[in-house]
Amino acid sequence: MATSQDDTKLTFRRYEDGDYTWDDMGEKIFVQDTTHKCPVYVQRTPPCQGSCPSGEDIRGWLDIVRGIEKPTGETSWQEYAFQRSTTANPFPSMMGRVCPAPCEDGCNRNDVDDFVGINSVEQFIGDTAFKENYNFGEMPALSGKKIAIIGGGPAGMAAAYQLRKMGHASTIFDDHAELGGMMRYGIPGYRTPRDVLNHECQRIIDMGDIDVRTNTRVGEDVSVEQLEKDYDAILWAIGCKSGRGLFVDDWDKAENCISGVGFLEAFNEGRLNVVSQKVVCVGGGDTSIDVVSVARRLGAVKNMNDKDRPELVVRDFTVQDTIESAQKEGAEVTLTSLFGRSEMTAAEHEVIDATTEGVDIITGVMPVGIVFNDAGNRAVGLKIADCTMEDNRPIPVEGTERVIDADLIVAAIGQSGDMTGIEDMDNGRGLIDADSFYQVPGKQGHFVCGDIVRPHLLTTAIGQASIAAESIDHYLNNEEQEKRPKVDKHHFNLMAKLHEAGLDPEHYDSNGEQRGTSEEKFAVHNFEDRSKNEIIPSSRLFLGHFAHEPRHKRTEDVPSADDVLGHFHERLNALSEEDTVAEANRCMSCGMCFECDNCVIYCPQDAVYRVPKAEATTGRYVATDYDRCIGCHICSDVCPTGYIDMAMGE
Repeated sequence: MATSQDDTKLTFRRYEDGDYTWDDMGEKIFVQDTTHKCPVYVQRTPPCQGSCPSGEDIRGWLDIVRGIEKPTGETSWQEYAFQRSTTANPFPSMMGRVCPAPCEDGCNRNDVDDFVGINSVEQFIGDTAFKENYNFGEMPALSGKKIAIIGGGPAGMAAAYQLRKMGHASTIFDDHAELGGMMRYGIPGYRTPRDVLNHECQRIIDMGDIDVRTNTRVGEDVSVEQLEKDYDAILWAIGCKSGRGLFVDDWDKAENCISGVGFLEAFNEGRLNVVSQKVVCVGGGDTSIDVVSVARRLGAVKNMNDKDRPELVVRDFTVQDTIESAQKEGAEVTLTSLFGRSEMTAAEHEVIDATTEGVDIITGVMPVGIVFNDAGNRAVGLKIADCTMEDNRPIPVEGTERVIDADLIVAAIGQSGDMTGIEDMDNGRGLIDADSFYQVPGKQGHFVCGDIVRPHLLTTAIGQASIAAESIDHYLNNEEQEKRPKVDKHHFNLMAKLHEAGLDPEHYDSNGEQRGTSEEKFAVHNFEDRSKNEIIPSSRLFLGHFAHEPRHKRTEDVPSADDVLGHFHERLNALSEEDTVAEANRCMSCGMCFECDNCVIYCPQDAVYRVPKAEATTGRYVATDYDRCIGCHICSDVCPTGYIDMAMGE
């Protein structure tokens, strides 16, 4: 059959070229009643959620957006999706914009055509919540316990949120003027719009019984000993805002060599509004991309006053005098990376955007030295060399050394915590140790989460905060910690869903009948929840069910190299509601029924049937009449989501 050009990418094929041999169909589809196996409905964790460091129920809120799972009462689907998404992450607008989306890398739809645009749907959910002013609803009564949270970034704020949902009050201590941590001081506002960020932070505070003490540094303004007396537990979520210098001789001797986190903090605080004419940044991750993108936007001026030099603003926490926009010209900005373009840890689209904006990116090189001025106090160039990687260490290639002229050199190669005043917490690497429950070993009542454990993603900090909050709850209730689940996520709970829909199972009488009870209402029959132990791969799905459908992509307003100067408005354009729903419909609902009716239609014995509407809910759309079932395996074979196992009798 002839196909148009657009139809050639149909991706999934059950049989590969050269595969001419029939399998033994007896192993796949059983004959009449020769098997004792019958279908069981099994919930597993989808790989999007399994790949999400904060453990969001992504499949759940995508199913809500697409209209499969419906809210009860008068709640709109938009608010219901917000409630589900914020079970794990109270910052849907922020994460929908800036998270590098490991969930999309894990998406099973990659084996059909292209991943589901999870971030874009999450941004729509968060932005709608902002516009409609959704809140987190009624809070439980207070327990009488109060926790000191050190740090008001994503980890500390998420912990305060989770603890309040458990009934615990908290006080957040932060040494900045405003909350938000790296979302505010480490990422430029054209990526995390400040009005939305302010709203998402305030929405947490509005839960009540979360006090805030800004411009307060623990270890200086208040002692750890005092916190131990005043609070029932302490959570350390101080992040990592001390940048590492380059591993070259005399780095500290050059006054115009600074850290990436220091550069971004100065910009985000409004102190830095112009850079030097030639800026070189060493990195390759998201922080380095933000540095070079900001530098291109700020631009440079000739004949800058010495007191306004960027390095002094960053190092000495001073403020540049107002510089007229008319004086500015584009800065020459270069980014170097140890790795090739495809191996850089920064998000691919951010790298492409930086190149479009006029950043020169040199890959596969390492810094090997600084070229100083005659006075020996300022760098005038960065010496680099091609490199190879041996045992995960860069090795310079002899004879490839060259110099990049530079007026400002920025290191964005890693971070550590600022442990001034709290040196007892330092594990010797500028971090704080944590066990598997995010308790600080050897310090009873102390817990830790976020970058100060190990610098990683914002969503990682949010996920750790959730686990730390649970650990604190156990500690406050004098409960022994149980082993964390193998797949440690915020799983869909069928019993909670039945309760929400008013379909709780009836009371179970242990003296009642033990066999032949499939008609009884005291249990959910033939359902198994393996979500805490198994992530469902694409090999368990019937991928042939899904037609090729292009992803509905967000557009970006990325300025050209000629237009980037002074371009500080948001680049990312959100999807419309129509496109958001259409994108959510691309989700394959891996490991959970999405009500396609395949099993009902193809069952040759009419053994599989729809649960009566008055008794049905998500996860209980179909059931099986085992008097009719012959164990033919067809329902399992045609289930697109891998929700049906031929497991009964095993």
